[in-house]
Amino acid sequence: MKKNILNSLLAIALISFAFGCKPKKVIVVTPPTTTPPVAIDKKPENLNLLKSKNLNFNTLALRGKAKLDVNGDENNVTMIIRIQKDQKIWVSITALAGIEVARAVITPDSLLLRNNLQKTYVKKPFNYAHRFTNKQVNFAMLQAVFSGNTIPDLTVMSSNLVQENGVWVLSGTRGDLAFRSIFNTLLKVDVTSLNDAKAGQAFKVTYGKYTPTNNALFPSTLKVNTLSGTKKINVDLEFTKIEPNVQVDFPFSVPKSYELIN
Repeated sequence: MKKNILNSLLAIALISFAFGCKPKKVIVVTPPTTTPPVAIDKKPENLNLLKSKNLNFNTLALRGKAKLDVNGDENNVTMIIRIQKDQKIWVSITALAGIEVARAVITPDSLLLRNNLQKTYVKKPFNYAHRFTNKQVNFAMLQAVFSGNTIPDLTVMSSNLVQENGVWVLSGTRGDLAFRSIFNTLLKVDVTSLNDAKAGQAFKVTYGKYTPTNNALFPSTLKVNTLSGTKKINVDLEFTKIEPNVQVDFPFSVPKSYELIN
C-alpha cells in the first residue's frame, strides 16, 4: 500500500463507512415504486417521517471488507469503525496481511490521524478537514454518512422535498455546497451527493442491502466516490459486523519515534 494512505484515510473518514460474528443477514426487499406516495403537501410531517427511519444508537461498532481505490491504486483492506454518538468516531484500516496501516480518532472539534507505514501522525482541529472537503461538512454530517441516517443539517424545512418517480428526493444548497438525497421506498437514504463546483469537490455515497438492526434498517453495503481537485478516491465497503449499543473503546497512542506532520 502506497504512502498516500494517510491522506486517503482522511478523505474517506471526513467526507467523508445481523450482529456478532459474520452474520447470516436478513436483507429487506425494497418495495417497487408503485407504492402509493405519501402526501406531498405536508412538508414537516414528511421530513419527520424520513427522520423516523434513522437508526437510534448510543454506540455503533462496524467492521467490513473494503476495496480502496486511490487514483487507480487499488487495495483490499479491512475497515473498523466505532462511533460514540455525537462525541467520537474511531477508524482503523488494516491490510490483508493483518498489518494496521492507519488509524484515526475524530471528534466534533479535533482530528488525530496516524500513519503506521510512514510513522507519522497529524493532530489538528476539525476544520483541517476543510482542506479536503466543503466547509459545510461537520462531525454530525460524517456521523450520519457512516450510520446511513439522514444528515441533520440538510433534513430541514429550508430544503426542497419532492417526490420523483415514486420516491422522496431532498435537495438544496448550503453556502457553496449543493446536495441531493434520494430515498428508496423503505424511506431510507439510497444515494446522497454533495457537490462544491467552486472548490472542485464532489462526494457521493450509495447504500444497499438494508438489514434489520435495533428496530431499524441499516445498510449492509456502502460505496463512496469522492473527487477533490485531481484526487479521486473510491471505496466499496461491505459490512460483516454491525453492533449498536455495545461497549466500545477508542485506543489511540503515538510512539515516540513517530513524526508530527504540520
